[in-house]
Amino acid sequence: MFMGEFNHTIDAKGRLIIPSRFREELGQEFVMTKGLDGCLFVFPQNEWESFQGKLKTLPLINKDARKFSRFFMAGAAPCEMDKQGRTLVPATLREFAQMKKEVVLTGMADRIEIWSKEKWIENNSYEDMDDIAASMQELGLSI
Repeated sequence: MFMGEFNHTIDAKGRLIIPSRFREELGQEFVMTKGLDGCLFVFPQNEWESFQGKLKTLPLINKDARKFSRFFMAGAAPCEMDKQGRTLVPATLREFAQMKKEVVLTGMADRIEIWSKEKWIENNSYEDMDDIAASMQELGLSI
């Protein structure tokens, strides 16, 4: 399971060091794609296959379903880690997530999210967490 928050930088060649805590579970080959809220999603191969299988079940006649699948599939890139634990973040994905230098990697159980530092700060204010926690009960989660 992926968990935790790590601050890193992307080098001039677009490479990012994957935190050592994530490397074993992520494996040598994995998939990086556009994520929600302006971040990138990184899936281990088995989780990507599971997610991709769910996308395949969406009805082609539904325009939102096609757009949703296209968002993730068209942006997906197979990636691998080098011996130093680095991976190349494709230029199109860096552009999508507005990544320049400083990034935040977060463990999200079955995937990793990669955020530009600015987007992370902008999207992750927890001032409304009590209201969000209350609304989670409607989704079947209670604490």
